[in-house]
Amino acid sequence: MGSLFRSEEMALCQLFLQSEAAYACVSELGELGLVQFRDLNPDVNAFQRKFVNEVRRCDEMERKLRYLEKEIKKDGIPMLDTGESPEAPQPREMIDLEATFEKLENELREVNQNAEALKRNFLELTELKHILRKTQVFFDEQEGGLNHTTESMTRALITDEVRATGASMGPVQLGFMEKSNEREDYLPCFVAGVISREKLPAFERMLWRACRGNVFLRQAMIESPLEDPTNGDQVYKSVFIIFFQGDQLKTRVKKICEGFRATLYPCPEAPADRREMAMGVMTRIEDLNTVLGQTQDHRHRVLVAAAKNLKNWFVKVRKIKAIYHTLNLFNLDVTQKCLIAECWVPLLDIETIQLALRRGTERSGSSVPPILNRMQTFENPPTYNRTNKFTKAFQALIDAYGVASYREMNPAPYTIITFPFLFAVMFGDIGHGAIMALFGLWMIRKEKGLAAQKTDNEIWNIFFGGRYIIFLMGVFSMYTGLIYNDIFSKSLNIFGSHWHVSYNKSTVWNNKMLQLSPATSDYEGTPYPFGMDPIWQVATSNKIVFQNAYKMKISIIFGVLHMIFGVVMSWHNHTYFRNRLSLIYEFIPQLVFLLLLFFYMVLLMFIKWNRYAATNKMPYSESCAPSILITFIDMVLFNTPKTPAQGCEVYMFWGQHFIQVVFVLVALGCIPVMLLGKPIKIMQARKLANVQPITGADAEVGGMSNGVGGGGHGGAGHHDEEEMSEIFIHQGIHTIEYVLGSVSHTASYLRLWALSLAHAQLAEVLWTMVLSIGLNKEGWYGGVFVTVVFAFWAILTVGILVLMEGLSAFLHTLRLHWVEFQSKFYLGQGYAFQPFSFDSIIENGGSASGDAE
Repeated sequence: MGSLFRSEEMALCQLFLQSEAAYACVSELGELGLVQFRDLNPDVNAFQRKFVNEVRRCDEMERKLRYLEKEIKKDGIPMLDTGESPEAPQPREMIDLEATFEKLENELREVNQNAEALKRNFLELTELKHILRKTQVFFDEQEGGLNHTTESMTRALITDEVRATGASMGPVQLGFMEKSNEREDYLPCFVAGVISREKLPAFERMLWRACRGNVFLRQAMIESPLEDPTNGDQVYKSVFIIFFQGDQLKTRVKKICEGFRATLYPCPEAPADRREMAMGVMTRIEDLNTVLGQTQDHRHRVLVAAAKNLKNWFVKVRKIKAIYHTLNLFNLDVTQKCLIAECWVPLLDIETIQLALRRGTERSGSSVPPILNRMQTFENPPTYNRTNKFTKAFQALIDAYGVASYREMNPAPYTIITFPFLFAVMFGDIGHGAIMALFGLWMIRKEKGLAAQKTDNEIWNIFFGGRYIIFLMGVFSMYTGLIYNDIFSKSLNIFGSHWHVSYNKSTVWNNKMLQLSPATSDYEGTPYPFGMDPIWQVATSNKIVFQNAYKMKISIIFGVLHMIFGVVMSWHNHTYFRNRLSLIYEFIPQLVFLLLLFFYMVLLMFIKWNRYAATNKMPYSESCAPSILITFIDMVLFNTPKTPAQGCEVYMFWGQHFIQVVFVLVALGCIPVMLLGKPIKIMQARKLANVQPITGADAEVGGMSNGVGGGGHGGAGHHDEEEMSEIFIHQGIHTIEYVLGSVSHTASYLRLWALSLAHAQLAEVLWTMVLSIGLNKEGWYGGVFVTVVFAFWAILTVGILVLMEGLSAFLHTLRLHWVEFQSKFYLGQGYAFQPFSFDSIIENGGSASGDAE
């Protein structure tokens, strides 16, 4: 089979590169993305490898680029992204890149420092401007009668806490103070400054307590916020002025101001001096505004120029770093002139890889061609499944369960059809499927633009990555919705119902419960051309009974066919790996067990549908139809069926009892074959190997997988190192799991019926309890009411029935594939092929190169 159904054949190769050509050759391999290098220096510390200095230089360049990127994003400048991937620069170009980044970083840091100093100066001048304005009012009040207001304004500083102490306060005097019977003259003085508005209440309390009320404080808010030059935050502040007397109070006040991070400014006492200072401050502010604007313009020009090349610079630096990380995985020969590497490569791409190595050698100007030798190994190669944008999402679903063992059957191609189909069985609705399909189609049509808008939103990335799955699930849901004849819980009468109402109008209107018999002229005798007849939508008493019987049976049918297909897939694995033991003693009894019990039950369903009908006469009338479940239970327990009604037969066909007994006995006989067959043959092969060499058929019994290494499906050779007791235990667990799992897995497929029923009932509840209420309103207000109700119904439909129910059906479908289907043949014990690829490294932001180290 092709690589679509199995992973690629891999080869372990040894690569010899001349030191001068190694960089260019690895660069070409990175562009190709088909080589996975092995670390030949696992015991060497990362800081002791040959190219550690180059990696450090690349780290430093990345740091500078991240700094530039942060500054560019801070200014909201768009970064040019052409989508092109420049080639990895030559080693000598690293010096030019380093010089360019160093110059840009130094220039930008210098501009930022100058801008910050200018902003700090501007802030100080702005605060001084507000102080000069606000304090003018304070001084005017002082001149107009400060002595009259001093006592009342000082009392206002007393907080609730001071009042609670019950301390009395005498008149406040800002003139002379007596201290220890000594008289000292204190000149009245003041300080003015700016403080954060949120600190002002605590600041007032501290001044009162520390100065014992011998200060006079006035404050006024600055209406507009001021920009903090350090972080750019907007801060609300207030102007304050404090009057006091004496050097001792002055020292206390300044210490308190320093503790609260208040900024003090000089404020002249004379009005003329204040006006002159204010004019000088305004002039300096205007000059600073001009300089700040020029500084910002220069900074903007530098960042705009850098933004044009930033993406390409990131790509170049990450490519250089990835190349040197990869070169650190190589070994040097004794002459120090040749680098030796080991790598896994796809067998089909060896010629392409050799061409890439030749191009790298020519670019470097080396005269010594690289050598790529294929090595023999017994190691398990990595698993490499080629994917495209369509199959990638389906392959991701399989790999989430476990990466396939080397060269085992890949379930992804079959999942492309079975996954959306089983999902649609649970989600069958034309309307809901159309919403999902249109959403998936929109993402597919806009995928280039949406892919370019890289985002860290994990939920969106999951939706976008699975756009083809969503589209197919929607299309298949529309198909099953046509089968169920269900669109938003209503039916489509496309071909006209094949049932006819024979009652007159008054009978229909006066009776809630009327029946239409298929044995009379009520039924035309031929089924509805496609899907269910729309008449079932108006049925009340037996609609759910009819749909349950139908959906329950098709769930079992699809489940049994799905499991049989999984067992058949194991046959491909056993034949490919030449595993005769597993083919004879596992595949054959497993398939026989499944066919004779569960596939026979499926056949009974078709026989029942074909032989029994309401229009048939005894013994194949509708009333004589036996229960499939009871028949199957009687078959397994060897019970004699109960005596049927008069005129009916016990069995559906002649010889049924004998066939059922034989089927059960043969199925039970398959259990010891699965349990003991393979271990006994392995034990015999080991005894024979101790007597003489294994040849011929016995060699085939212990066969190895073809290709490099061994797969996970080996025969006796696969168990050579295991004890016989462990083999018997392992086979016993495997047998019990399969036998019991056949029953539980068959029942597990009934989730198809259960979720389909729940989805249909929720849709009907939303229609009945929400939308139909709006449709029943009449008049002009009915149009407004139905618009509001429709919006509410649409939100609930999309949110609950499409998103939540869709997620539930998706998870149940995933479980059916992982457990019920893949457990029949899929081991998933391999490890993924992770080639050295520039595309994946750049997509992951350079993390892949770090993993290589």
